[in-house]
Amino acid sequence: MDLVRHLECFVAVAEESHFGRAAARLGMAQPPLSQRIQRLEKELGVRLFERTSRQVAITEAGTLLLAEARELLARSESFRAAARRIRAGETGLLRAALAPDISGETVAALLADFRRRRAGLELELHELSTAEQLAGFAAHELDVGLIHHPCDVTGLELGPVLRRDLGVLLPRGAAQAELDEVPLASLTGYDLVLFPRAGAPAVYDDLLTACARGGYTPAAVRHGQGASFVRGLVLSSGAVALGPRDTQLAAPADGDLVWRPLAWRHSVAWPRGRGDAAVAAFADAATHALRTAAGARSEEPARPLHLRPASEFWL
Repeated sequence: MDLVRHLECFVAVAEESHFGRAAARLGMAQPPLSQRIQRLEKELGVRLFERTSRQVAITEAGTLLLAEARELLARSESFRAAARRIRAGETGLLRAALAPDISGETVAALLADFRRRRAGLELELHELSTAEQLAGFAAHELDVGLIHHPCDVTGLELGPVLRRDLGVLLPRGAAQAELDEVPLASLTGYDLVLFPRAGAPAVYDDLLTACARGGYTPAAVRHGQGASFVRGLVLSSGAVALGPRDTQLAAPADGDLVWRPLAWRHSVAWPRGRGDAAVAAFADAATHALRTAAGARSEEPARPLHLRPASEFWL
């Protein structure tokens, strides 16, 4: 039995004291209304109305239950309203993720913009690699994330694809630091510092392929993610690192490192068919933050990271 609908019928008859008027108020025929009242009385085991050919009078039991019925209907409407707010992305919890290389300034800009767009929504933000985000989507543990391209986007919907400048980080005393644009081939002899491959295997492989096309095969590939650790490797062990302009690596306070440009692709992603206003708000906030705080620019559509031919390839 649909208890809420039956209680609506009970309250309408009690307030109208007439089955015909109550049926018109509810937008239904009178016989089905009478049947619902009878089913409700049978379910509750009490008589709610005294019926005569000319009038309907609420019983003492009905009077005692009427206030409870009204309260239950009010709570039911409050429940529905809360569900509508959650469905509209106005309240609830959004589980989101960002890649580890996103700068603090970009994260701060994203959070401020998101709070402005959806002040009543709780944001649970994680720092996860692209591979970890894809696993989170598959396990239904993540609602939205900012991923690196290329990666397998099967089953995902994407926001605008954004490019950030990616470049080489090298010691200021290196000969290549005097150049405005550094040929990849000139980095021969240097180790290369990259993020661990498990974090974004397609991006990792594509970067190494691009380096090889440009005439640079690293003497060794070292792995690191923390800014201090990577900077230490670059400064002390004959290595260079790849990183975006807005990363903390690219702007060390002591000025011992210099940076020269490449290209890096991102987009916000979420499971297909599960996007809502909350996801859209996060996507808009992330896109705006990357454009304003990280200097990213739009690119359409999402596609694998194919860098320039060897004859044109500069960091």
